[in-house]
Amino acid sequence: MRLLNLAELSSATENPSRKSYPHWMNSIIKGDCVAALEALPKNSVDVVFADPPYNLQLEGDLHRPDQSKVDACDDHWDQFDTFRAYDDFTRAWLLAVRRVLKPDGTIWVIGSYHNIFRVGTLLQDHGFWILNDVIWRKSNPMPNFRGRRFTNAHETMIWASRDQNAKKYTFNYDAMKMANDDVQMRSDWLFPICNGGERLKDDGGAKVHPTQKPEALLQRVLLSSSKPGDVVLDPFFGTGTTGAVAKRLGRNFVGIEREQDYIDAAHARIMAVEPLADNVVAMTEGKRAAPRVPFASLIEAGMIKPGATLVDSKKRWKAIVRIDGSLECDGESASIHRMGAKLQGQDACNGWTFWYLQFDKKLTCIDDLRAEYRKVNRVE
Repeated sequence: MRLLNLAELSSATENPSRKSYPHWMNSIIKGDCVAALEALPKNSVDVVFADPPYNLQLEGDLHRPDQSKVDACDDHWDQFDTFRAYDDFTRAWLLAVRRVLKPDGTIWVIGSYHNIFRVGTLLQDHGFWILNDVIWRKSNPMPNFRGRRFTNAHETMIWASRDQNAKKYTFNYDAMKMANDDVQMRSDWLFPICNGGERLKDDGGAKVHPTQKPEALLQRVLLSSSKPGDVVLDPFFGTGTTGAVAKRLGRNFVGIEREQDYIDAAHARIMAVEPLADNVVAMTEGKRAAPRVPFASLIEAGMIKPGATLVDSKKRWKAIVRIDGSLECDGESASIHRMGAKLQGQDACNGWTFWYLQFDKKLTCIDDLRAEYRKVNRVE
């Protein structure tokens, strides 16, 4: 893993005779996030996870009932003079992120009620297309000590594509369903806040970073929206949670951070991470994720002959295969799907699982033939 400053980054990306990837891939770049983003190549990252300053509007110190002081986030990097100043900052980094994001890439932005609505508006204003808002529900939130509001027990993540026309963004639907006991993953996620051995602390026992995110949260983000080998960008890198999880899951990363203390902690943390084996991080894929193969391709490959008879599993109906990939039955023709639906009196039918080819008195589902075609022809 490399540590870069802005001068090193610029010299690496501005020289067209040199391959820029090795200079910034799997690195932490020290400097202002907008300046660093402008030095990265256009359309170079697959996924962005942004944990920007929340612009917390804190009103004095906060104390517990025993009068001990709460270690709240009052760092200088989270403070803005006005909402307009915060909006200007947000607009600048969002535009810079949009330039480096691939056309089919996606961005995650996490925030609280202090800032997430402002960020969401600016995302839409600048062309991003919101796919989901995901609620991180904290199983162990900090109580509201003043007793004047509800306990703030969640944060919101906005997941968005680069624009409305980005239809091929990565969403590992089947892997998420598998992770949720074979039930479709919901948009409310329950995780504890970062604590215990995962929480980085300095020699005096104080938190290294006030808003360190739990690795479990980042793991689900990356498992849902990236593939092994993808490039993950975190423009507010902090202590490197995104980089640590990306490395473990076989993803590449690039982080941007201004504060040297955070960079030092992140570097040590990520260097200690051991990547998981390729077969361990392989993603579960269902049939919807498989590449499309037209029925006519099986005919062209000689796997199904024109004039062959297809039947359903119980041999109640049959149809003749025509040279163009349509089926003929009782003088009418239609696709494998529409013919299956018509014969059953239904509105829709998955023809791939409905129709079978009889060969040597054995029925073979044409979906199995499609899988064989993909394998033989290495369809991707």
